[in-house]
Amino acid sequence: MTYVIHGATGAQGAPVVAALTAAGKPVDGLTRNADAVVPGARVVAAGYSSAEELTRAYRGAEGVFVHLPVTSEEDRRTYARNIVAAVHAAQPARVVFSTSGFTVDSPGDDRKRDSGESAVSILANGLVDSGVSHAVIAPELFFENLLMPHVIGPAREQGVLRYPLPAGFPVSWASHLDIADVAVALFERTDVSGVVSVGQYPAITGRELAEAFGARLGRSVAYQAITPEEFRVSLASLIGEGPAADVADSYRAMGALPDRSIIPERSAQKLVGVTPRTASQWLADIGLH
Repeated sequence: MTYVIHGATGAQGAPVVAALTAAGKPVDGLTRNADAVVPGARVVAAGYSSAEELTRAYRGAEGVFVHLPVTSEEDRRTYARNIVAAVHAAQPARVVFSTSGFTVDSPGDDRKRDSGESAVSILANGLVDSGVSHAVIAPELFFENLLMPHVIGPAREQGVLRYPLPAGFPVSWASHLDIADVAVALFERTDVSGVVSVGQYPAITGRELAEAFGARLGRSVAYQAITPEEFRVSLASLIGEGPAADVADSYRAMGALPDRSIIPERSAQKLVGVTPRTASQWLADIGLH
């Protein structure tokens, strides 16, 4: 029985593939490109747009790791429904779903959440209804967002870390490497279900984040809050106008919250004994210079 990993050549999927293959687990790497190379894994061409392809990929799987791509919310809802249909039909032994930082209801979290019509909620609720053993990984924000050229460039060259959140806004940052660690743990810990929050705790502010960058880069780095609209303009050339507008909207909504901190009672630290990397540890692990 194999582990099926969505986005096996991508930012979230590739670290999960690497962690599983390092542990000697058989892996099927799902990609849209049949000619892709996924070290240590068998490549399986299957797209989010086909419930039939996904069903074939999931059937007999020991575990499935899934996350939704960055695209229009309409497409994401379609993909979520296809994944749910495939899980219902194939009945894999275990599914681990990363929300990729999109909000999902979690016990003990009284912050305003979506109406249940978002792609993330459709997928999370569909997993509950499937009867399949599952867990939902819920990060807040990814450190890797800070590696986008318009963010890391000014930090290196000008000593300014620009991001669309207030300087004193606390965030429980996590990395894609942390998601992989937690996903592998959740494949083993089938007794853990529901939402598992992933991120450092206590949460840190933008000023503290800039200090970690400065220490790693060997220069003074200051944090500068920018508007979501400024962030959208910089992001559009990388991911497209529509997705960039959606991201900007999410940061506008985020700015109305007191923080983006995990709920410690549902944390990976407490539930599966995995402590996410600090900013300094992450910067060292990726070898930023």
